Amino acid sequence: MITRSDSIGGAQLHVLELARALGQAGHAVAVFVGGDGPFISRLREAGVSVWPIADLVREIDPAAELRALAQLRTAMRAFNPDLITAHSTKAGWLARVIGSAMRIPVLFTVHGWLFTSGKLSARQQVARLAELGTGPLADRLMAVSEHDKQIGVEHGIAQASGFSVVHNSLPDNPDTLRADPSRSPPRLVMVARFDYPKDPITLIHALAQLRELAWTCELIGDGPDRPQVEAALRETGLESRIELLGTRDDVPERLAAAQVFLLSSMREGFPISILEAMRAGLPVVASDVGGIAEAVLDGETGKLVAPAAVPELAAALAPLLGDSELRRRWGQAGRRRFVSEFGFETHVRRAWAVYAEVIERGSKSLPAKLWSRLSARS
Repeated sequence: MITRSDSIGGAQLHVLELARALGQAGHAVAVFVGGDGPFISRLREAGVSVWPIADLVREIDPAAELRALAQLRTAMRAFNPDLITAHSTKAGWLARVIGSAMRIPVLFTVHGWLFTSGKLSARQQVARLAELGTGPLADRLMAVSEHDKQIGVEHGIAQASGFSVVHNSLPDNPDTLRADPSRSPPRLVMVARFDYPKDPITLIHALAQLRELAWTCELIGDGPDRPQVEAALRETGLESRIELLGTRDDVPERLAAAQVFLLSSMREGFPISILEAMRAGLPVVASDVGGIAEAVLDGETGKLVAPAAVPELAAALAPLLGDSELRRRWGQAGRRRFVSEFGFETHVRRAWAVYAEVIERGSKSLPAKLWSRLSARS
């Protein structure tokens, strides 16, 4: 179960590959997803059963959430699952309520919290309260990074014993999709939605400090912040050196043609895009947020920098731009790390072990009185 079908980001790709693998292993799998976007077509093309939930939306809307609960109840009765796994914030809240009400075990996979440490915005406070309220209804929380587990424990969402950590992973690609990081001049690439918490603006300003060096850059993705990205390109005069490619279906091919992968971000869980880059054999320069440091080894497979730090990002990039051997060495080390630590078969085995344990233990139950109130209002 996942909230959005209008974009295909890391969480969606994770759900797609996991659903396909579990289906191929003989399990009956369906994806319940909000809206009617391109992710639904992608799932169907992969042979995955899809149940669109019209009122499962990203925005906080109590009326829509009550309607979504009613729609989920109908869908759950029809599909009759042994386990609900949820993979995004809103889906996680509603899955825990509906699963507890219907006595179906629920596992929420945390791909990054809407809140982190420090002062919280009003929206983040609402998200934290919702997690505190629904957290006890989960039969298990599965974090994609130790970092996310620690934040959940610090904020009281669950005790450490209530979490399992299973890092994201990806199926491997053929050798034809391996990059050659040593080629010059280097082509840089960032794959990210143009929307918070991604931060392509910081990257653009860092590259502006390196305009005297030889490089080109591709930004793959789209989103509501595209006008600001275009304005930053005009402001820095880098329109001819940074190409906006929009949303692409050939990301593996674009990575194979690149020499360095970049990810400038304010907040992350455990980004699939970095695993895609490591799979291709690219060195990675990324913001040191979320669980990124659990994938990228600083000074061995890439370089980690503070978020929103233009001079630090420029300083991290400069040596890579001028040293083809360093790019090759870090890229090969990242590729080896991907193969040894983030192979998809290993991930499926680890995830299924957690799923099987939750199914065997059974579900926590939401008091019938509370459910009757929710049902009456829907």
